[in-house]
Amino acid sequence: MSTQSVPLVDPTASAAAEVWKRLRQHRPTTRRQLWRYMRVFFKLSVPNSRICPGHSSPMDYLWHTYNADFAVSPPANGDCLVWANRGGGKTQLAAAATVLEGLFKPACQTRMLAGSLDQAHRMYDYFAAFVQSGFEDCLDGRLLSQSCRFKNGATVEVLPQSAAAIRGRHIHKLRCDEMELLDDQMLAAAQFVTRSERGLHGAMEMFSTMHRPYGLMQRLVEQAERIGMPMFRWCVWEVIERCPPERSCSRCPLSEDCRGVARRADGYLAIDDCISQMRRSSRAGFEAEMLCLRPSLENAVFAEFDPTVHVAPVDYQSTRPLYRAIDFGFVNPFVCLWIQTDEEGRVFVIDEYVRRRKTIAEHAAYIKAHTPCAEAHVAGTFCDPAGAGRSDITGTAAVHELAAAGIRATWRKSRILEGIEKIRVALRNGDGTGHLIIAPRCARLIEALRCYHYPASHTGLTELPEKDGLYDHPIDALRYFFVNIARAAPPHKSRY
Repeated sequence: MSTQSVPLVDPTASAAAEVWKRLRQHRPTTRRQLWRYMRVFFKLSVPNSRICPGHSSPMDYLWHTYNADFAVSPPANGDCLVWANRGGGKTQLAAAATVLEGLFKPACQTRMLAGSLDQAHRMYDYFAAFVQSGFEDCLDGRLLSQSCRFKNGATVEVLPQSAAAIRGRHIHKLRCDEMELLDDQMLAAAQFVTRSERGLHGAMEMFSTMHRPYGLMQRLVEQAERIGMPMFRWCVWEVIERCPPERSCSRCPLSEDCRGVARRADGYLAIDDCISQMRRSSRAGFEAEMLCLRPSLENAVFAEFDPTVHVAPVDYQSTRPLYRAIDFGFVNPFVCLWIQTDEEGRVFVIDEYVRRRKTIAEHAAYIKAHTPCAEAHVAGTFCDPAGAGRSDITGTAAVHELAAAGIRATWRKSRILEGIEKIRVALRNGDGTGHLIIAPRCARLIEALRCYHYPASHTGLTELPEKDGLYDHPIDALRYFFVNIARAAPPHKSRY
């Protein structure tokens, strides 16, 4: 008599699987629930402690982006900027946030964009790995190489690296990774694709480290601070593993930067990995990439410039001679600086004027109206030597047009490096002191001194900085002052 084996079904296991499935489908409603949900179902322990003053935790970002569409008092929009260290998990967290939208935000349309197509696919690869860890049954169809659709109508897609392909789309969420590498045209196109509808807030989320003091991320950070956009900033101490008591601070290479804060950390980044990264990188690179203190100045022309030293309130003084320095431009900006000097050799930049697409006559009218003394008492107006050449547009020279408006300008031909060296000496001379003071109202000049840089592919074969059309013009005006003032006749002392 033959017997047939019958597969046994464990009712306990079946019930547990059903409970697990229901728990997975239950939407977290509090920050604590979301943190536990990530730990249980994503196998991701999101660092939840703010270690450095003014910083955020990675969990702060995740809760912000997740809760923006569920909050009783939601924000006007969900835009945010994430400035985090290399290896700080920002790409992985953005991918996790995208999965959460697919699970709990029906019909949400999310797109991924990055400074390179490879980086965008990195975010999508993280996303795909999370989906394949137990959420496959939530998909409507297959998980494709660049897109997918959830059963609730939510969609996810990697955007192509083309401004033309980005324009015309209308989506709810756009996540842009490695902003520092994003093309300006693509950024301009991406800023207009999000919209809010059906209870979902339009959101453009931007992620990056800050590599350069003159890059896109620098401008975005300043913009976020100016317009009140939420910014989440964390560094290595928010994501490093907790330092065990058996490790000695006195023998740790990280001790000077750490100062014991890693004892309170709750992250995942191995301490020994951080030590290795610090040893094989430059100090400037480690500060920028891991500590998020400031961008590296390695490629900056004026690394000597320090706003805490060189920027201070300064106004016009009638007992000091007044000079003006001009760089001509139409599509590129026209720049005028008002500068004074004193008997101790100090140079004070008291005001600036930066405008595009205006005629010389319009510029001249503004300059005369905003010069704080009579035109006859201006000690000198120094300009770009190119202004003496005849313009193909107007048929006359810019300096002649200024003269017709009552502004007499002089110039001297010089090499770019000559003027740059004179500015450097003014910022900090051989004995470590400087004599250049700039008024806070000169925002464009201050930005230019911080951001004027050598080409990204700088090899040392040339010392000429980048002509980027943005930072070079205020610097050009400043160097015209320095190369001309040395040969200018001593001003007459007068009482005005």
